[in-house]
Amino acid sequence: MPDVRTPAHPPAAGRDSGPSASELLDFARRTAADTTLIAALPLDPEGRTWIRLDGPGGSEAWLIGWPPGTGTGWHDHGGSRGAFAAAAGELTEQSLTAQLPTEGWKTLELADGVDRQRKLAEGRGRAFGPHHVHQVLNASPDTHAVSVHAYYPPLPLMRRYSRTGAVLRLEEVERPEEWQ
Repeated sequence: MPDVRTPAHPPAAGRDSGPSASELLDFARRTAADTTLIAALPLDPEGRTWIRLDGPGGSEAWLIGWPPGTGTGWHDHGGSRGAFAAAAGELTEQSLTAQLPTEGWKTLELADGVDRQRKLAEGRGRAFGPHHVHQVLNASPDTHAVSVHAYYPPLPLMRRYSRTGAVLRLEEVERPEEWQ
């Protein structure tokens, strides 16, 4: 998968509050409207592509290209709050409304009614809190999607899950060195 980025910037010393989820969403929407930046992202027909961006207030930000039929799989953001906005195409987000425990489990049976799904067309976005579990998909059979994502604090880890029906299983924990 092509990997094109700009360097990361750590948060300022002593700063612990950082940008809110709403501020991250404002950044994602403004950045998604930057047609020159969006056009600079190389698109690969086989896999996702990305560029690391300078996010507001020490946040971590990414511009991501999604070939038709690709997705993230179920995951969380290791306790970071975040936001994302579609810059081109349409993305589908499937999420859970239940807050999951962060430690001490490998398999959970989800209650009825915890599933949510939303479609985010160009210019639309959403913010989320630190315990958000979701997957993002480009369900289009023939059109690339592009989106902007921002997280604060910068992602300390990502937990990856598999799901069969109502059963969610923790599969792995990724650290930043694995995707940066």
